[in-house]
Amino acid sequence: MVVTGIGLVTPLGLGTAQNWDSLMRGTSGVGPITRFDTANFPVRIAAEVHDFDPGQFIERKEVKRTDRFVQYALAAAQLAMDESQLPVTDGTRDRIGVILGIGMGGIETIEEQLHSYFEGGPRKISPFFIPRLIANMAPGQVAMRFGVRGTNFAAVSACASATHAIGEAMRAIRLGYADSMITGGAEACVTPTGVGGFAAMRALSTRNEEPQRASRPFDKGRDGFVVGEGAGVLILEEADAAVRRGVKIYAEVVGYGSTSDAYHMTSPSPEGEGAARCMREVLADAGLQPTDVDYVNAHGTSTPANDATETQALKHVFGEHAARLLVSSTKSQTGHLLGGAGGVEAAYSALALQHGVAPATMNYEEPDPECDLDYVPNQARRADLEVALSNSFGFGGANACILLRRWAGS
Repeated sequence: MVVTGIGLVTPLGLGTAQNWDSLMRGTSGVGPITRFDTANFPVRIAAEVHDFDPGQFIERKEVKRTDRFVQYALAAAQLAMDESQLPVTDGTRDRIGVILGIGMGGIETIEEQLHSYFEGGPRKISPFFIPRLIANMAPGQVAMRFGVRGTNFAAVSACASATHAIGEAMRAIRLGYADSMITGGAEACVTPTGVGGFAAMRALSTRNEEPQRASRPFDKGRDGFVVGEGAGVLILEEADAAVRRGVKIYAEVVGYGSTSDAYHMTSPSPEGEGAARCMREVLADAGLQPTDVDYVNAHGTSTPANDATETQALKHVFGEHAARLLVSSTKSQTGHLLGGAGGVEAAYSALALQHGVAPATMNYEEPDPECDLDYVPNQARRADLEVALSNSFGFGGANACILLRRWAGS
């Protein structure tokens, strides 16, 4: 399976070119929250998508009928399909599916409709309430937009959602259920209850006065993640078909792993045991050895527990080779897109392979003895990258990993 189109709607911008340029410049997408009044909130920062006009991607009459997470998904899917030029005809549409990862769904819609209910009773609830909020409306709307009629569902596994979606899309092609897939993830949780809920858990950074320095994965001073929003969508198709079409190929997707910690609602299993099993599984699925991997786009949330346990897991799996890995967390620039994170990070991994550059981990200032790998601190690094691992770990103990390989075919 190969990636022939990438669509990105992130706090770093729209499209592959703008995102890659921002990554290479070390640009931060984190800033003061503008979507609501944060005066009474302990956390007043987030990584918002700016300068996004849904009317560029959706008919104006449909904008009010869709939650922002669906709007982001539709926009990213349109950008990816524009790149791929995947042909959708009567002969192909039944063999093209959509699987998108959505962690929280229409939380903004829930807030709006609860307000309407409390203000005016049940008669004020919109008939679009349910269709706007349910997670599978994102892949459903994408399928309607492009007229594709293959398998269609949402993967919902918290912060592992989008990586699960990509892995399951890969399996659908591998097992012969589809020829091509539109996959990735989307999220839009920069809302009062979204930010307030994570803040109540004390999961978020409180560096309100220096937002661009707030997301600092693997740094000793990290104090929590920064909520982000947006979408990342990939077009996957069989390599032979892509070569026949003469389309640009970003990378191959060669392996998928999925495990469960079965340990705790929110905390990772000790020493990253579940994450380590997932990484071993993805290597076995791809038929690769630990020494074949050059770059890891880490889950790297900037929380004390996650970064330390992911480091332990990497060392358990890769042994001495772990010291030679380039490991970075692009969440240092985008914030944490929750259910959409894996889609964006898979795209960044494919771009890293294509360009031969490992993105940086920004805001890395003070080494943590528990985090002692090469995190590509503060500046992107040119390197000979052949294989990249993208990790995603979610609440509930959900772990998902994918392996991508540089496209060297003809």
